[in-house]
Amino acid sequence: MSTEKQTAPLKTGKGGWVCYRPDIKLLDCTIRDGGLINDHKFDDKLIKSVYETCVAAGIDYIEFGYKGSKKIFAPAKFGAWKFCDEDDIRRIIGKKSSKIKISVMADADRTDYHEDILPKDKSVIDCVRVACYINQIPLAMDMIKDAHDKGYETMLQLMAVSTINEHDLTEALDIVAKSPAAGVYIVDSFGSLYSEQVRDLTKIYLHALAGTGKDVGFHAHNNQQLAFSNTLEALITGANRLDATIHGLGRGAGNCPTELLIGFLHNPKFRIRPVLECCQNIFAPLAKQLDWGYSIPYALTGQLNQHPRTAIKMRASDKPDDYVGFYDQLMEEES
Repeated sequence: MSTEKQTAPLKTGKGGWVCYRPDIKLLDCTIRDGGLINDHKFDDKLIKSVYETCVAAGIDYIEFGYKGSKKIFAPAKFGAWKFCDEDDIRRIIGKKSSKIKISVMADADRTDYHEDILPKDKSVIDCVRVACYINQIPLAMDMIKDAHDKGYETMLQLMAVSTINEHDLTEALDIVAKSPAAGVYIVDSFGSLYSEQVRDLTKIYLHALAGTGKDVGFHAHNNQQLAFSNTLEALITGANRLDATIHGLGRGAGNCPTELLIGFLHNPKFRIRPVLECCQNIFAPLAKQLDWGYSIPYALTGQLNQHPRTAIKMRASDKPDDYVGFYDQLMEEES
């Protein structure tokens, strides 16, 4: 057997894992998802460190935060990354690197998108991801069209997929297939999905978008410690867009760790060492100040397919380890 190093992608099916697929795109949403822990009040040093890490690691996209409405969210109560103003992004990135694309998220009903999302030729942003629930699809499609017409790449984040029945999901995907969106993400908002469900959902999304040239993506939460494995399940089934965060940073149980995903992917464009340096220098110390990552309360809400807000509240209480009391509370609410 030859020991010569393989340098070209192997032409195998989507199910292979020993090779790499050059069409995989990795988006790091550390700043955006992590900002949900502390109202987006990260200092510039951390933001610059994450940006420089993502550039050095060869990551395709970095998501800075939200395009939140200042009519809804008072700027005095939130950090800059709730709004992602152009001047703030430019202050961080300096001369924009051609190696990475900049993304922001626009929440349906929480974004003044006509005014706050500028024409692309006046912005350093490359991609606008529109997040919505199933009942907000009509608004999300208008937001997608608005951003696309302004010159941006657009993606749809259909949230809380574990709560959507298959008929409504199929109808929504049919609408997205006819839109200018570059693709749509499966979003396991409550960290409740198991691998078989992820596999089936990925197939449903791929079937709905077949022939359109649109990508399927996956965004995981780690409530049941399945964020990494579920991301791999979506990847192997055929999803091309993958979300991750450095050190798994994110509200509640956090997300699929960027360092784990890069360690799995066999694509030589990704480099893990810069990510490990960022974990060591930035996020290991931060873990002593902010609470995120797997814990039993998050596992319980994941098992019950519930939003983790009750577990977040419990973790911030004076009894963060009263697992039995929390379980009894959830069971009472379920009955």
